[in-house]
Amino acid sequence: MTTQFGDLAARAPVNCDQHGDERTQWILAQQLQFAADVSHELRTPLAALRVQLEEALLHQDETELPDLLAALLHDVDRLEAITTDLLLLTRVAAGTTPAEREKIDLAETVRAEVSRRASGHEVRLRLERGVVVQAVPSQLDRLLANLLDNAHRHARTMVEIRVRRDGDCAELHVIDDGPGIAAPDRERIFRRFSRLDTARSRDCGGTGLGLAIARDIAHAHEGTLRVADAAGGGASFVFRLPLADPPDRPVRLWERLRQKSVTGPWGPQDSLVIVTACCPPGPVASASTRSFQVTRSAEAV
Repeated sequence: MTTQFGDLAARAPVNCDQHGDERTQWILAQQLQFAADVSHELRTPLAALRVQLEEALLHQDETELPDLLAALLHDVDRLEAITTDLLLLTRVAAGTTPAEREKIDLAETVRAEVSRRASGHEVRLRLERGVVVQAVPSQLDRLLANLLDNAHRHARTMVEIRVRRDGDCAELHVIDDGPGIAAPDRERIFRRFSRLDTARSRDCGGTGLGLAIARDIAHAHEGTLRVADAAGGGASFVFRLPLADPPDRPVRLWERLRQKSVTGPWGPQDSLVIVTACCPPGPVASASTRSFQVTRSAEAV
């Protein structure tokens, strides 16, 4: 028996080391894959630049300078977009500090972003007022911009944006009436440089990093970002994050009251308690705040 336990003790560190090695190998493999993806994405516009310049040198008399410069500028813009997104990924991965965050009204942010962009699609807004979150303004703007870029890229006729409260959280929905996203692909689209064969390509204008950046920003703000089917067809991206000032829960207030001694001294501040219930938006919300007269007899129940 002693020998058996001794064998287990001797083997345990080996197993832990094996798990540690597997984790290290997985991280290394991810880093190598990301480096390979970055190299591939950068090589495409660089190769296009080289081909166009070589053609211009070989056929100088036939080269239209304005057309050449426009084509070169397009490839330079793509290189700049990729490097900008890579730098943003690095900053988001480094995390944020409380000092960087500000209280932001989600509905106002949505209106400002929509007003800045021209779109060939109908844009519907369903925005609840006073949904305030704590976030880094530039990162929240970027998350919203990336979701809207994606929605406009794939929408047929309409994009809808919703903002609402859900308990202690704020929810932002960006919905399009495009082809939607199949269930097996709903996690893959958030990977860096991931594109769906039928819906995404480099010609669409994206870098392949937009949704990856959006999810990283969501996680950096203790939030989540997922995609589901829209009710009328298409895709619905749902971003959830904590409210800046979550409402008090009635249970907590009543628990605090029940812990107070019935026979102990009570002051005027104990006679009235405002209980705010966490209700969904709409007509019910107006009835969610009530005053209850608290007496010693009620406390004794």
